[in-house]
Formats: sequence, C-alpha cells, structure tokens
Amino acid sequence: MELKPGSRWKSAVCDAEVIVVKPGNGSAELGCGGAPMYPMDGEAPNDAELDPKLAGGTNLGKRYVDEGSGLEVLCTKAGAGTLTLYGTPLTLQGAKPLPASD
Repeated sequence: MELKPGSRWKSAVCDAEVIVVKPGNGSAELGCGGAPMYPMDGEAPNDAELDPKLAGGTNLGKRYVDEGSGLEVLCTKAGAGTLTLYGTPLTLQGAKPLPASD
C-alpha cells in the first residue's frame, strides 16, 4: 500500500481510523488488529477477524510511530485493534517535553 501524508485509513476488524502524518520509507503494510487497513473510500474485506494477540486498542488523538521506518500516524477514531507495520506493533508517541521556565 502506498502511504502518503494526509491519506486516511480504516481498520477492517474494528472502528479504528488513522491519518498518515509521515509516511516513512516508501510503501508499507499498515495493519490493525491483525488485518491490513484499507483506504477510507475502499471496500472492507468481509472475512477479517480481530486477532486477540493484537487487541490492545488504539487511542483517539494519539500518534503512533515506527522508529525504524519513520512512519507516523494519528488516530482519528479509537478502536479495539493494535496498529501494526508489517505485523509489528507501532509505538505510542510520548509528549514532547516543554522547555523549563526558570
């Protein structure tokens, strides 16, 4: 799948939706809950099921990253599935520390 900045993707197994902030290194296989994600205007596969091992949930308004590829996505709708890149779970990006005001 070709991930471009601003492209929107839906999970085939839960309610999760994301928007790509940084596409990382070229094309990638973005998944959620053990099934590949599909474009917002695409058709959902009927046979996809949530993998219990990848049911950690996705939080609304949080950014998820893959340090190796540079991929960064923003969750626009929460869901039960865990976001993955080639089957490896993405990491929840922490808040950036504010500068000290001494």
